[in-house]
Amino acid sequence: MDYEAALEAFFAPSPPGSAPPPPATHPARRLRDAFEPVAMHAVWSRQTNEALAALGLNFLTGYVWGRGSALGEPAAAVVVSSFAVFEPGLITTLYEEARGKVGRTELVETRDEATGASLRQVLGDTDVSGVVSTLRRGIDAADGTGRPMFSGLASKPWPEDPVGQLWRACDIIREHRGDTHIAACVGAGLDPVAMNILTELYVGLPLYAYSASRAWPQETLDATADHLRGSGLLEGDRLSKEGRRLREDIEARTDAGQRAVVNAIGSDLDDTVAQLGAWSTACVEAKAFPPSTHKRAAG
Repeated sequence: MDYEAALEAFFAPSPPGSAPPPPATHPARRLRDAFEPVAMHAVWSRQTNEALAALGLNFLTGYVWGRGSALGEPAAAVVVSSFAVFEPGLITTLYEEARGKVGRTELVETRDEATGASLRQVLGDTDVSGVVSTLRRGIDAADGTGRPMFSGLASKPWPEDPVGQLWRACDIIREHRGDTHIAACVGAGLDPVAMNILTELYVGLPLYAYSASRAWPQETLDATADHLRGSGLLEGDRLSKEGRRLREDIEARTDAGQRAVVNAIGSDLDDTVAQLGAWSTACVEAKAFPPSTHKRAAG
């Protein structure tokens, strides 16, 4: 999939039958929703995608190798495990193809440089240093136990440019939440397909609107949905009362797993969320992140 095809596929409006995502009320969730488009700038920026295309990567291989490079150069199975919600064969194929195109050092240097330059164009002369300092307090307080994506990304050298540091800080905290969320899902007994289905229904999307984009075969999606119905977590194509309770509990456990981050940010949280929200809006307006509120809520 090239970048133009990705825009066509992922920048489409939310499908018919979608309901508004749940409001973000917990501080950790408010922070995540505020910075999501900034954190994902390397994935959606045209400038970054064009730079990676020059190395032989397309949208999907650039995403998998770009994000997976935080782990170093592990076996494909490690990337599959860390990404969690994607069909394993897809990630394995994309990862191995991407590594055959470009080495990790060149990939990271190209991706970092292009993403920082792109985000600077979006934000202009905005002073981001105060927010970066605040976010780095949260990162310094965060626990890396059982969080491979966070730990790998946090161990990388920081960009010298303040806007590059903003992107890196948002990306690191995003991966901390992602690792925490996967642990909460695994602790609740969910497999990757069930994670996808419960999330899409929880954020207000119709059944399979999100999970199908993770390359799972239709028969696997149908079998998992039937299993969730049999377990009392779905009623038809919607969450049951028990299913919603379970998914809300997973969200609460995810939020709780970021308590140290939120506490370290402290009284600066509201101002930080407001500034990050404005910068994320600028990213959406620059077509550097999908406009759908569901894409932002689902991650």
